Amino acid sequence: MQGKVLIANRGEIAIRIMEACLDLGLDYVVIYTDADRDSEHVCRNQVDGPRQNAWRVTQYTDANDILAIADHTLCTAIHPGYGFFSEDFRFARRVTIRDRPLVFIGPNWEVIKNLGDKINTKHVANKLGIPTIPGTDTPIYNEMEAEEIAQHLFDVQDDENIAQPAVLVKAAAGGGGMGIEEVTQIEQFRRVYRQIQNYAKRQFGDGGVLIEQRLTDFDHLEVQLVCSRHDERVHFSSRNCTIQSTGRQKRIEAAPGFDDSCFTYDFDAGEVLDKIVEYSLKLADYVKYDNVGTWEWIVSRSGKPYLLEVNTRIQVENDVSARISYINDAHPNLIREQIRLALGEPMGYSQQDIEFRGASIELRIVAENPDRDFTPWIGTITRFDLPCYDWAAVYTHVPSDRAYPIPSEYDPNLALALVWGDTVDQAKERARDFINNTVIEGENTSGTGILTNLNYLRDNLDRLLTF
Repeated sequence: MQGKVLIANRGEIAIRIMEACLDLGLDYVVIYTDADRDSEHVCRNQVDGPRQNAWRVTQYTDANDILAIADHTLCTAIHPGYGFFSEDFRFARRVTIRDRPLVFIGPNWEVIKNLGDKINTKHVANKLGIPTIPGTDTPIYNEMEAEEIAQHLFDVQDDENIAQPAVLVKAAAGGGGMGIEEVTQIEQFRRVYRQIQNYAKRQFGDGGVLIEQRLTDFDHLEVQLVCSRHDERVHFSSRNCTIQSTGRQKRIEAAPGFDDSCFTYDFDAGEVLDKIVEYSLKLADYVKYDNVGTWEWIVSRSGKPYLLEVNTRIQVENDVSARISYINDAHPNLIREQIRLALGEPMGYSQQDIEFRGASIELRIVAENPDRDFTPWIGTITRFDLPCYDWAAVYTHVPSDRAYPIPSEYDPNLALALVWGDTVDQAKERARDFINNTVIEGENTSGTGILTNLNYLRDNLDRLLTF
């Protein structure tokens, strides 16, 4: 393959993209901010001299800086990683239609635009008969119409004998949990509706409101798809991402999404997993999805699946799926596949060539205090020793041979640890071994020792794949 990739991200994902480029024989350029000068993604490269391939930017969201570096270094493609510009259709469009066009390593910008809008995604899914959370798929502006919809949702929950029924009133133009209130009695609805509508007008300039059934007691599942620009689409099974921080940040992920050895489900687990894969591929076919993507689902305790959203990017946890997947008896590298397919290569394999076996777990090791709402810990790491096993992989930007000050500008994520085994029980035991043999030391400016979530991870392993 030919080309040169600008890696528009930081930390462990930048390193994984670097390594995937090298594996494909591609040259690359990385960027960094002053806060990240000690990161391994910078230290592994050249920050000056004739072979410079690491360039400083003021911030990772400065599109002009990034594109100027891409032009100066004669890059032919941009990989956004996750976060930052990865799901920004405007950036993807700008990259691909400028006077000196670049390949955006991800889906085409029109797909990102269409699926990045959760309302549109829900509307299309409903049109295709794909189940979504009961409620509206278009903004509601009329109070009486909104109340009728809310009453219907309460009636449905009563018919299904759902304890403590409730609906959510959401600002249609909101995001990130902003502009959402819960209503537990229809008598409260009009007051809350007016409150959210006024908030939406002030904050977003759009008074549209969505009404949805509030769901509780569910598991958060994902389906990993890989697609090409040659109309090829395959899946790499499912994963379970239910164990999250209070801020809904994932902390432990496991694949496959359910396993009968972990819990006595009130449904056929295999049948539900097959169904969400089928639905995910159906939507991908309809929108002509053409790169790596993740379909996010919630599944109720009774086994009902509901599509939440589509993430049009590589995800942190992509390797959880790869570690239970085999092509020619080897784990695929989904970042490598993402790059290769974005550059126009055909897939070269079909669903029949992918075999699933065993189980895998990802541990997100973070400097934080789980006992205090996962408050970030900021200081300097003085010792960072993670074990090495044949059944584990570690992705980190934290050096092990020198002190590392954690940048306060970003989330204090330290490492991703992947373990896998023949069964979920074996993977759990290996995850415990990994945690027990991990040593992380450091202190902050007050002399207080480092806080991490290692104990939280160990204590929650037995909750995997359960309700």
